[in-house]
Amino acid sequence: MLLTAELLLSYLRCERRAFLDVYGDPTQLDPQGDFHLKLQQDRFAHERTVLAGKIYHQPEYRRGDWHAGARATLELMHQGVEVIYKGVLAAQLSSNLFWDEEDSCSVSSNDDDTAMPQTLLSCADLLVKQPGESIFGDWCYVPYQIELGRRPKQDYQIIAAFHSFVLGAVQRCLPQTAWLILRDRPPYHVNLPKVMPKMHGVLAECIALLQQQEEPEVFISRQRCNLCRWYTHCYALAQLEQHLSLIPGVSPSRYSYLQSLNLTTLESLAGANVDSLEPTIERDIAIQLIRQAQSVLQNQVILSDTPPFAADALPTAPIELYFDIEAEPDINLDYLLGVLVVDRQAKTEKFYPFLAERPEDESLIWEQFLELVSSYPDAPIFHFCDYEVETVKRLAKCYKTPYERVKPILARFVDIHERVKQAVTLPVQSYALKHIARWLGFEWQNPKANGQLCIYWYDQWLKVSDRSYLDAILRYNEDDCRATLVVKDWLVNLIEDYLQNPA
Repeated sequence: MLLTAELLLSYLRCERRAFLDVYGDPTQLDPQGDFHLKLQQDRFAHERTVLAGKIYHQPEYRRGDWHAGARATLELMHQGVEVIYKGVLAAQLSSNLFWDEEDSCSVSSNDDDTAMPQTLLSCADLLVKQPGESIFGDWCYVPYQIELGRRPKQDYQIIAAFHSFVLGAVQRCLPQTAWLILRDRPPYHVNLPKVMPKMHGVLAECIALLQQQEEPEVFISRQRCNLCRWYTHCYALAQLEQHLSLIPGVSPSRYSYLQSLNLTTLESLAGANVDSLEPTIERDIAIQLIRQAQSVLQNQVILSDTPPFAADALPTAPIELYFDIEAEPDINLDYLLGVLVVDRQAKTEKFYPFLAERPEDESLIWEQFLELVSSYPDAPIFHFCDYEVETVKRLAKCYKTPYERVKPILARFVDIHERVKQAVTLPVQSYALKHIARWLGFEWQNPKANGQLCIYWYDQWLKVSDRSYLDAILRYNEDDCRATLVVKDWLVNLIEDYLQNPA
């Protein structure tokens, strides 16, 4: 079996993903999306920046023939070239791995004759020559891995250790260090003595999983699964099984505890006793998990036990503002400040998109936003989640806006997401705006649009100046504002009905 750094990275992020990468039906993979394409383009651009001005050698071989790639790389190493780009390294190992006293890669005896032989394949971005003793002579190589992130994540370091491990097997000399080349950061030194044992453990677990050939249980994690191309396949299975990972608040650690209590179905969780979940799960969280299961199971809204907040905490005013932002985090830019002005007396709605067509226009749209919201001094400003509040604070600080000008604006902000979670439990899989608004019947003009696509669209706009990308962003942002309005109006009506008919 061939075990690559990419496969090990998949395992680090999700063991099921690694299993499907080997044994899954490739026709069930999601198509590569535009945001994936942007990430690839960004990484390639980062690589070009790193390589600029460097003299390096790259092994020549037919694409896909890693045997030939390994031979070509080994020849370059024997020649003692200074830098090798995308070298191919391969080592034949059993499932039991260790380093012997002479820092050479060894294979331990294996009592299990059925163990599947492993070929570890490494394609480190750079192999850099340095003084040392190896099979090549008085020189050896150390790996440099180019990563798009700005932080030396644990995943990055373990993969760097994997490259070092395979490199050590090839050159019979374990590198003393490895390096991460992060974006907009100096090279990061990986502490191999600290990270290597972790890598060994993860590698052994990954090999065991693949040898057993038992498909891991599905678990839908919003952030972790977001960019995985197996998402649609896994999500369909989770829906079919009514898996508890689809219940908001059920994290992997909480799910493990629920499993230990044999609470693995909607019915069992909905009927659970709060006391049985304590103290491992805090009481407030346990109550909410049980209510969430009940809400989904019964497909009903469950109101809080007591009035969730004062009436003026969710005001209805003659004029209301609905605010949503689109940002490009890679360049720390908030390029669209969208405001929907709702005049309930005149029964009009007008959308104001303050758009920075160039990154340097951020200060201009910030001032335009301030002028608009200041022209409605009594209008509450509704938004969904806290990003808008934090962004207003950031922009005020960045552009040295007097605090006395910003303070009354911030005082008018009302977070609809917070109000929803205070007031009700909903039969939804997430309390994100899209899930709630769609549950209420609202639909975006582009059903596939999302924040990640907007990042890609704005990046394309900056590159090719095609206004269709900006138009798509504006439609999405306006829809977000209107979705917030729909959720707010629904919640107001629900609370009013509750207050009038508390029974």
